[in-house]
Amino acid sequence: MPRPSQSVGASDSSAGDAPAKRSYHVEALAKGLRLLGLFSEQRPAMKLSDMAAETGVPLPTAFRLAATLVSEGYLEQLPDGAYRPAPKVLTLGFSALRGLDLVQLADGPLRRLAETTGQTVNLGTLSDDCVLYLIRLRNSDLVTANIQVGSRLPAVSTSIGKMLLSGLDDAELEGRLTEESFARATGPNAIRSVADLRGALAVIREQGWAVQDEELAYGLRSVAAPIMDATGTMVAAVNMAVPAREFPAQRLVAELRPALLDTCREVSRLLGGS
Repeated sequence: MPRPSQSVGASDSSAGDAPAKRSYHVEALAKGLRLLGLFSEQRPAMKLSDMAAETGVPLPTAFRLAATLVSEGYLEQLPDGAYRPAPKVLTLGFSALRGLDLVQLADGPLRRLAETTGQTVNLGTLSDDCVLYLIRLRNSDLVTANIQVGSRLPAVSTSIGKMLLSGLDDAELEGRLTEESFARATGPNAIRSVADLRGALAVIREQGWAVQDEELAYGLRSVAAPIMDATGTMVAAVNMAVPAREFPAQRLVAELRPALLDTCREVSRLLGGS
């Protein structure tokens, strides 16, 4: 009778490095992470049947995975049977975000910007076709957007997102965006097509900053500027968000853009950029 170690060794040696790497993949863990990844700002809770369908796992398997995540504190079950992320998920996310050099280095300059201007300041980076918010310093007067650290919003409808998308070439842009990317914004001036977006991105590349004018939601405007690393790569962007009723677009650009650009240059220098 062959020993177990012999069969494993034969498999590894006959197939090269790729199967050996695949042997480290824990499928049950991957499936559990895929369940957690289903939840978003637009979908805060899900039925088990929907979770199974979205991930492609059998319903009994989805049930066992969800039950395990509940017992470990990462999911909680609602009275109607649906599941939603539990607070333990947030603590993991915040710990990871706070550990990023970018967040640590940007925190001080962004706080000074928020305190000096009295406006909401956000730092975000691209995540698929969305902006992932890494820092959120909120002015209590801004009531039109329920955004938190960890929120993901459509890149095509945010000033941070458009700023970051302007750094992509055509192939990267096409690969990142879908029709759904343009369907999630509710603002009256939302961009609805790649063709319209290309024109807006061309302007942003030329001027070096971006504006969102009631594209994400009614009553919200913002202006964004880039954060560059030591290689000259745009790694993130910062915006200042204001109530549209108080800040016409011209006032937004004239009054807030200069301080925003100065702050972004300061953070870029801290990252080794120029």
